[in-house]
Amino acid sequence: MDIVMIAPFGIRPKGTLLARMLPLAQALQRRGHQVFIAAPPVQNPEDAGSCVDYAGVIVAHTHNPRWSGPLAILEQSRSLRRLALSKRPDLIHLFKPKGYGGLAALGVQMRHPNLPLVVDTDDWEGWGGWNDLLPYPRSAKLLFAWQERDLPRRAGAVTVVSRTLESLVWSFGVPPERVFYLPNGMGEVKREPQERRRQPPTILLYTRFWEFDLHELISALVGIYHSRPDARLVVVGQGERGEEQDLLDLAAQAGISPMIDYRGWLQPSEIPYVLAGADVALVPLQDTLINRARGLAKLLELMSAGLPIVASEVGQTNEYLEHERSGLLCTSGNPEAMASATLRLLADPELRARLGAGARQRATHFAWDTLALTAEAAYAQAMR
Repeated sequence: MDIVMIAPFGIRPKGTLLARMLPLAQALQRRGHQVFIAAPPVQNPEDAGSCVDYAGVIVAHTHNPRWSGPLAILEQSRSLRRLALSKRPDLIHLFKPKGYGGLAALGVQMRHPNLPLVVDTDDWEGWGGWNDLLPYPRSAKLLFAWQERDLPRRAGAVTVVSRTLESLVWSFGVPPERVFYLPNGMGEVKREPQERRRQPPTILLYTRFWEFDLHELISALVGIYHSRPDARLVVVGQGERGEEQDLLDLAAQAGISPMIDYRGWLQPSEIPYVLAGADVALVPLQDTLINRARGLAKLLELMSAGLPIVASEVGQTNEYLEHERSGLLCTSGNPEAMASATLRLLADPELRARLGAGARQRATHFAWDTLALTAEAAYAQAMR
């Protein structure tokens, strides 16, 4: 098949295109399909008009709009629609039912009602989700909330990243036979070998900060620090609203600043070296709708690197990790349990090795070459 995927934003710096669309497209390409990705240069205007080959998959960015305001929205959506249709696809796969891509897909369907449309949802975008996290204008929030419900109903098939989203899409009135569970997957992740010379016990927090309650995390870290003052926490990532500074301030107030090593937002090429230096990875999550709906791509990255993981039992963590076999799960909102599980791992090298091997083995169940079969099933449904 000739498949066109419509992206919500460019290949940098967000993760949907790079972590979900592109590896799925490359897996489909290996199965004999032709896949083209059309992307608006949102947040990466320097890539506007570019066309790059990523292992056989072309990612093309539209040009920056000449106008501003509502005219820019119309221009960007129309450019995406024209770029997608220029490839004369057999099928359109829209990733995220929102924004420019959602408007472009709607335009395609209005002009070409017989062209099959598949909609992918990998986050909860409306109220209780990204609408509450980001300072969108109210008009944009209303648009995104409407798109999130309307576009899946129009599609011939819907792919969802989580069981929570599966249930939500059913609640929109989409028949179950048109909804396909397509979780995030992983290719090979390298954990660069690193010589360990009297390195202190190292805990990794690889995060975007809004996923957890900062005060609960600090409480867990205080418990760890009091028992293991030699332990350090390497923090990789950056918040949406400066939460990283709040973490540092709260750590100072709690007297645990010596254990914090904040690295910020790193380039992908730097991540394997950080993973190699970690003994344990933490994945704290609040039990919220947006966390239950997410695909947890970073968790899969940690698993593929063979790291022993302590995670809150929320949403997809139950799908990815098996307690005591490929990780340790603890109740969300229980910092004492997270601290206890972390200290247990730090004190037991054999347990760390066993759970790390289990995590790496479990991650192989989510290989993109396997998940591509689910995408093909969704395409077959949409073609019908």
